[in-house]
Amino acid sequence: MSKKVAVVEDEAELASLIEYNLTRGGFLVQTLNGASGTLHELETWQPDLIVLDVMLPGQDGFELCRQIRQTGRLARTPVVFLTARSDEVDRVLGLEIGGDDYITKPFSPRELVARIKAHLRRVDTDAAPQAAFATGPFRLDRAARRVYQMDKKGSEREIELTSTEFKLLEFFLTHTGTAWSREQLLREVWGEQHFVTPRTVDVHIRRLREQIEEKPDEPVFLVTVRGFGYRFETQ
Repeated sequence: MSKKVAVVEDEAELASLIEYNLTRGGFLVQTLNGASGTLHELETWQPDLIVLDVMLPGQDGFELCRQIRQTGRLARTPVVFLTARSDEVDRVLGLEIGGDDYITKPFSPRELVARIKAHLRRVDTDAAPQAAFATGPFRLDRAARRVYQMDKKGSEREIELTSTEFKLLEFFLTHTGTAWSREQLLREVWGEQHFVTPRTVDVHIRRLREQIEEKPDEPVFLVTVRGFGYRFETQ
């Protein structure tokens, strides 16, 4: 069954170009112009991935991404930003609010299709049913793609994660005690054909810490290995 990709882009000519290339790539495509009601349309259609512009007529794509991450039906749906805003601060912001990738215009349609396929392959791999796994205060349910954390009183809560955050935390939970460089994490989590930089790892590490650490600036689980990378401890 073909995967569904929603394209939120207000430039009609560009939206048509993206739709044409994605359709040729074997996807079912829905194009939206980002006006009022876009979030509702996304919830109704429930795409497998969303391509999202930042500069939209109703609200900017960053705000729409925040809303997507707070919506039960779409919270784990991969979001790929496609925008003319190329400053590093915008790239970092896009990743911090829940984007899984950030592509700047002008762009290669072939590269866009390749990145989308890579993200969807990761989602399919992550969704494969596997046994639950627990270490320290964390419980990983791979089949449901959920992670839970127990507090000092014994109460368990679910950690809200995007698809990329889930993959990164899953990797750390199954490789505790080992130090990993940023380049190694990119290779292991994003894959050999990744299109992201080591800076991306730092952004996702910070977001994970905000989710699992009592004091994100003084982490006890996801610690920094100075001059090298990161290590995950559960003891």
